[in-house]
Amino acid sequence: MPPIVPTGPATARSLTAVAPEMLRSLEGASDLLRPARSAVLFVIDGLGALQLRAHAGHARRLSALGGKKDVARSVFPSTTAAALTSLLTGADPGEHGLVGYRVMDPDQGRLANQLNGYEKDGLDPAAWQRRPTVFERAAAAGRRTFAVGMTEYARTGFSAAILRGAEYVGSDDVRMRVRMAYELAAREPGSLVYCYLPELDKAGHRRGVDSPAWLGALEDVDAAFAAPVPSGVGAIVTADHGMVDVPRHRHMLLAAGDPRLDGVAHLGGEPRMLHVYLEPGVDAAAAAAVWAAESGRAGDVATRDEAIAAGLFGAVADEVRPRIGDLLVAARGSWAFYDDRLEDKRAQDMIGQHGSVTPEETTVPLLRLGAYA
Repeated sequence: MPPIVPTGPATARSLTAVAPEMLRSLEGASDLLRPARSAVLFVIDGLGALQLRAHAGHARRLSALGGKKDVARSVFPSTTAAALTSLLTGADPGEHGLVGYRVMDPDQGRLANQLNGYEKDGLDPAAWQRRPTVFERAAAAGRRTFAVGMTEYARTGFSAAILRGAEYVGSDDVRMRVRMAYELAAREPGSLVYCYLPELDKAGHRRGVDSPAWLGALEDVDAAFAAPVPSGVGAIVTADHGMVDVPRHRHMLLAAGDPRLDGVAHLGGEPRMLHVYLEPGVDAAAAAAVWAAESGRAGDVATRDEAIAAGLFGAVADEVRPRIGDLLVAARGSWAFYDDRLEDKRAQDMIGQHGSVTPEETTVPLLRLGAYA
């Protein structure tokens, strides 16, 4: 048994299958979805299926759309950069190359941020993200595609990496985004529309799941789905990952002198799923044993070879392999790992987090509306 084991419903569909099946539904050829005239894919960033079920009273519309079996399984790691890219390419992280939050750029020998580091860290979105998007595939078939999101994301490197082929439409109002997505789908028969709703994720990171801010964001998002689905339009509501709250007493602080840091060149990933990059010549198996012994119940550890052999990243391309840490450390329960040597401690203020393999993080809703219902 591999030392890092994603958990959740074994029968849940992979998130990677959703968008390709929506494209096939436009041809009447999907095994998962009924035929539709146009299709809309809504992503509520950070809304896990278990969180939705636990707070059904604050999301009556969304909760009424499905039951316990209407779920999908996110990818490893359960982080936005990896999961959204998998959703919009239909490929696993080992294929598309976004294998975490902060990962090694082998060409430059330094860590690069997969969400907002394209300009700063010198990544070419067209080359770094290695797989065609569903929008490019749709465009090749003569279909129009749209991405509806926050205006600030219109020209980011991450958008360039995962939204290639889509026409971007911006709005900073959550209800307007939902209405615009439906209007575009109704106006353009045969189109595929992606609509991104990040408000819940932002509230969870800052205040935590169950907080008044998070519940208010959930209610706002739920209210947006009062908009009627146009005739013939099929819609899916899903998420990239769920979230867990990490209390201060569950911070595993890695300070100077910690034996886990011996031989470590870089700490990447994120607090719930570290990529540990070792200095040349350091034995990965020996380092993994130290991490496992010192971390105890806080985390599970695998070497890169073990993780790849276990299929955690899916099939891993040769070009992607060195982006993955020599060691992977997946936080258990509500733990998180921090490099306490850093002067900037702001990351330790984040409450809601994700990236690891718990059901709360990896199980997401898969809800159907309109022609798909």
